[in-house]
Amino acid sequence: MYMVLCVLNDPDKLDAVLDAWDAIGVTGATIIESTGRQRRRAQRVRLPLRFGFEGAVGDCMECNYTLFAVVQGEDVVRKCIEATESVVGDLSGPNTGVIAAWPLSAVKGLPKAPRGTEGR
Repeated sequence: MYMVLCVLNDPDKLDAVLDAWDAIGVTGATIIESTGRQRRRAQRVRLPLRFGFEGAVGDCMECNYTLFAVVQGEDVVRKCIEATESVVGDLSGPNTGVIAAWPLSAVKGLPKAPRGTEGR
C-alpha cells in the first residue's frame, strides 16, 4: 500500500480531481485546507498594507487543498498522477500542485475493497 499526498494549487479544481480519482477507483481521501510557505509570506506582507494590521481576515486568505489517500500499489499511484494532471495540467508547470507517494509498512482501519476492485 502507498500513501498519496496531493497539494492542489487551485481550490476550484478540488471536485474535478476527486471525480477523476473516483473514476480510477480511489474513492476515499482526507482533505485538508492548507497553504504553502510562499503564500503565507505573501499574505503577511500584504495584510498590513491592506488592512492596517496583520490577521484582520483570518489565517488563510488564499488556501489550497491537500489530499491524502491510501492506495493499493504503484500502478494506482501512477493513475492518481495521470488523473490529477488531466484536471490541473502538467504538475511540473507553475501553479498546478504537487503530488508525492511513499510505501506504507502498516495500514489498519481501511474498509475492505468492494468486490471486483481487489487489484486496484
